[in-house]
Amino acid sequence: MTDIVDRYLTAWNTTDADARARAVAEVFTEDARYVDPLADVTGHEAITALIGGVHTQFPGFVFGPVGEADAHHDVVRFRWGLGPDAVGEPPVIGADAVTLAPDGRIALVVGFLDKVPA
Repeated sequence: MTDIVDRYLTAWNTTDADARARAVAEVFTEDARYVDPLADVTGHEAITALIGGVHTQFPGFVFGPVGEADAHHDVVRFRWGLGPDAVGEPPVIGADAVTLAPDGRIALVVGFLDKVPA
């Protein structure tokens, strides 16, 4: 459970475009869907581009876990923070529920934004 969260956050924290594409391919199925209040994309290319857009919008920020992950069956939910460093409360906090495919990669992400800067 923590392994998939760590690999997911690593993909989101990868700033090099080629390395990010490789990380996305390792973590997500080819037809994976990512949906949150601001995005609804499907497939490696679209997810990789979405992550790149977040790096453009929040340069130098990193994702980290907030609290412990919880899981049952093929679903894992966890909270994350996005901020300039690991000190203090991050300016962006969200929660994701991911559905895992039989091969252990992510097939679906349903994300929620709990705290977003004005």
